[in-house]
Amino acid sequence: MIDVKVCGLTDPDAVVAAARGGARYVGFVFYPPSPRALGPQQAAPLAALAPAGCLTVGVLVDPDDALLDEILGQVALDALQLHGAAPPARVAAIKAATGCLVIKALSVAEPQDLAPVADYAAVADMLLFDARPPPVPGMLPGGNGLSFDWRLLQGLAVERPWLLSGGLSAANLEAAVRLCGARAVDVSSGVEDRPGHKDPARIRRFLEVAATVGAPA
Repeated sequence: MIDVKVCGLTDPDAVVAAARGGARYVGFVFYPPSPRALGPQQAAPLAALAPAGCLTVGVLVDPDDALLDEILGQVALDALQLHGAAPPARVAAIKAATGCLVIKALSVAEPQDLAPVADYAAVADMLLFDARPPPVPGMLPGGNGLSFDWRLLQGLAVERPWLLSGGLSAANLEAAVRLCGARAVDVSSGVEDRPGHKDPARIRRFLEVAATVGAPA
């Protein structure tokens, strides 16, 4: 059994499917270029649907203090997932100022991309490893449906819990977890029927598979 974060939720049916299926985290994107982007007024009623024990996560890219204040003033969030180039000191400052759990996303394509792990682990509550997007127009910091070589995480020494992200689906989840030993995963495009729209049936299927991963045969 592994923990699951279903990210980029945009409608009540998807949130309910994730929560009822046993998701540990539900994520809401506050980044306008994303097809999953929401404003605070849209996200607030969705976050309110999460039951006790299901943590709400706001996904942001290098947010300034004004944006954080605007979102947290309207949306009940337990955690902030930070993409982008914020250095460890900024991550620590956001954690201290907001009182939220902080998940720092790191983009991975090759071994040297893991060099910052120790510095970010010292200030964040969790790390998230996602595929580094290629340098082409239209690529988002995350949620592109791309995966990386999961073997890069084998034997990784990190003093914080971490999530595996990037191109996961019900079809490849078991293989991904087996290769890198992830105890928690993040899924977005892998449970969509079109960009930005989550399919409740695919959410349920992903969570069913996650419930069996790591279970005794």
